[in-house]
This record gives sequence, structure tokens and C-alpha cells, in this order.
Amino acid sequence: MSLPRLLLALGGGLVLSGMAGPPARVTVRLPDTGQTLVNPGMGWVLHHFDNSLVNYGSKLAPADVVEDFPGLSVAYFRLAWSYLEPEEGHFDWPIVDSVAQRYIARGMQVAFRFTCSEGEAGVGTPAWVRAAGAKGYFFEGGKGVESEASGRPWEPDFDDPVFLAKLDRFLAAAGARYDGDPHVAFVDVGSFGIWGEGHTFWSTRRPYSAETVIRHVDLHRRHFQHTLLVANDDFADHGRGDASLGHAREQGLTLRDDSILVEPPPLAFKSAALAQPFWPHVPVILESEHYGPSRERGVWGDGSLYLKAIEEYHASYAAIHWWPREFLAANRHLVERINHRLGYRLQLVEASWPEEVRLDEPWTFGAQWRNAGVAPCLPGGRVAVTLKDGNGIVAVLVDPTFDVRMLAVAPDEARAVAQECSLRVPRIVKAGKYSVWVSVGSGTGTPRIALPLPDDDGQHRYRLGSVRVTGPKS
Repeated sequence: MSLPRLLLALGGGLVLSGMAGPPARVTVRLPDTGQTLVNPGMGWVLHHFDNSLVNYGSKLAPADVVEDFPGLSVAYFRLAWSYLEPEEGHFDWPIVDSVAQRYIARGMQVAFRFTCSEGEAGVGTPAWVRAAGAKGYFFEGGKGVESEASGRPWEPDFDDPVFLAKLDRFLAAAGARYDGDPHVAFVDVGSFGIWGEGHTFWSTRRPYSAETVIRHVDLHRRHFQHTLLVANDDFADHGRGDASLGHAREQGLTLRDDSILVEPPPLAFKSAALAQPFWPHVPVILESEHYGPSRERGVWGDGSLYLKAIEEYHASYAAIHWWPREFLAANRHLVERINHRLGYRLQLVEASWPEEVRLDEPWTFGAQWRNAGVAPCLPGGRVAVTLKDGNGIVAVLVDPTFDVRMLAVAPDEARAVAQECSLRVPRIVKAGKYSVWVSVGSGTGTPRIALPLPDDDGQHRYRLGSVRVTGPKS
């Protein structure tokens, strides 16, 4: 017996008014089941390709999309431009499309970062761009510009017009292919800085102005007008200030921080303040240091600082920055704790409705909702009450007045918000007894948001109890 029905059977969840007067009401109180939820605009991000074709999806069989990782929702492809356009005008999109379809077929999304500077010779900006006359510099990782030598990587001058013109054409091709695709969760502005992180600290160490960063933001925005774009917190480094991130906010970009737990406390993370103007409007993304090196340096500890960062940034996405099953095996309890806070978690605390309603007459559905996550439910959603008989859906009744995006978040527990709406069962419904189901989704009643409730019908409608529908007054 499910929890709501058990409460009703025991009488603990059922409140009846007096025999006379208004119809008796059914009240059901609903504790959170504790289950992991996969919902739009949030979740764990698996680094399938991470600056190379080897890390971290190369050990996975073609049919393996790590569905056993609770809360996984996005596969991330961070790849150098040189992998995808090895010759000018020749694009090797099957590198990503072949893998992306594995995840998409299982209901997940994908995301991209196209980088122009890596720490490996011959990787980053394609060699043909340099051959076309683009200016750039050889470097040694962590030391800065060095003279040309065998095995040294090359980084473009990020303001060079030849480089920018070639990059513009590449992004145009990428945008034509992926912009607006509903299976693409986001695209990083990754063309500036080593590894696309928005800094040159580990490469040439050459300074660049906020205007340079803005130029790269605008190049991406030109070709990705319908897909969420992402700015890196390091865009503000090197004395550039808030100008580039302010421009990113104005252009509708969100923020990510790639450096969680690179350094020990108190520098385990440093950009939570930068996230504050972003998270109420767009989903913030956090990426930890590669788990293995962080653990080996003694920085990772028990990983609780990753959860603390998620709380302080109000993050919607968190990265699996390692071999996924190794990370899960070592951090299963942490993953569970993060899944209860990451993004949004809509809880229906209580619901009530009349024991009996008449056809085509108004009746009140009451509910108390709260968001137990750290971020708003940015996709939004309307509450729908569905009536079913043994054969399926009989009526779908949507509350147009309440959007779950309005639910506040708090560092600890947000208060429940009371919702009441007036509903009518249409005359096309026959008198009888029906089961009552609740869902959150589109304005026309299509469920979209998973809730931590029992009795899911497989489409994110959840059974609350029953109601008797009587014929209209004669």
C-alpha cells in the first residue's frame, strides 16, 4: 500500500468536516520519498570528452551511458576546435554526434565546449589557422611564452583578426548544426584561454582586456541565439573586473566555475559572489577539479565542500569530472546528498479537495508546495489535477494562476507556499468515483517535472486519493 493511501486507511491523512454544510474534504500529507529526480535544466554532467578523445568516456562500451549514476542528465563534450575541423571547411561532426545519440536515445541531453588552446602540441586551434597567418605564441605550461620547440603547444593571439575570422566560420557551422536543438542543454564560450577556461595563467600568461572576452562572447551569441550560453568565472580575472560578466548577463548567458576544490580551504572555491546575479534567472554550473588529482593532493577530503559550493552558488548542474563509476563508488553518499539539493526539488507537502464534487460546478483544490533545492525551478510549470478511471484519463484540470517557478529557495529549508485553485469537472465526464492525480508541467496539463512522491503512473502523475463526481443540479 502506498504512503498516501496508507495515511488515508489509518485516518491520519483524512479530515472530514461535519455531516451538514459543505462537502467533506480529503486532506493528504505527503513526505518526500527521498528518491533521486532527473528534471529539466538541472542534474549531473558527465565529462564524456574532456579536452581529449580519451577522458572520460573512452572506457564506456557503445551501449553504456552510465544510467546507474543517479541524477545524470547531461553528457558534456569538451573538445578542441582542431578535432572538429582538422582541415578548413572539413568538419568531423560524427566524433560527437555518434556518441551524443547514445545519450539522447536514453532521454538525456548533451553540452559543448569548443576550445582553441590546450596544453598539448598540435591540439587546440587547427594548424591550418596558423598557416593562414594567424598570430600566436608557443608556451610551456605554467611558465609562459617560450620559443618554438618540438613538442611545445601553440596558443593564438585571441585578438588576431585572422584567427577570429576563421573562428567565426567554425562557430557559424556549429551553430547551424546545434543551435536551438532541444537535446543541447548548453554551450560554453570556450574559445578564450587555456582549456577554454577564460584565463592564460597556465599557458602564455599574456594579459587580455575585457573587450577581448566580450568579443568572444558576442561571436558565440551571433551563432547560438536559441541555446543557453555559458560564461566562465575566470572571465573576470587578471584585473578585467565585472565588465565581461556584466555583458554576459545582459546577453542572457549563465555562469560556470571550473575550479571547485583545485585549492584547499579557504580557496576551495572563490566565485560564489559572482554567481548571485545569475542563479535567479539562469542555471549555474559547477565543475570540480579532476577528482583523482584533487583526492591525491588531499584537497578533496570527504567532498563536502563540493556540496557547500553548490549551496553557495545555488547551482543547478554539477560535473562528474572523472571516470564516472570510480567517482560514484568513492562518493556515493555525497552524490545522494547533492541530489537532494542540486537544482530544484519540488515537494507537495499537503493536498486537499472535496470528497464529492458536482459536474461543471467550481470546487477548490488546495495544496502546500515548497522547493527544497538550492535553485529556482527555472523551467517553470503549472499544477494539474487529473482524474482517472480504470481505463485512463477522464479529465485534466490545470491551475493557470500558479507557476512553480515562483517558489522561493533558501540556504536551508524554504517555507511551504499555500496554493488554492478553483477547478471544474467538465460536463463530458460521467458521474462516478475517480482517482485523483497531481502533476507539474505545461499549461495544457502535460507533466514535465518529476516529484519526490510515490505512485508515479510512469508519466510523472502521482496518485493522491479519490473523488466522487455527481451529476449536475437538475
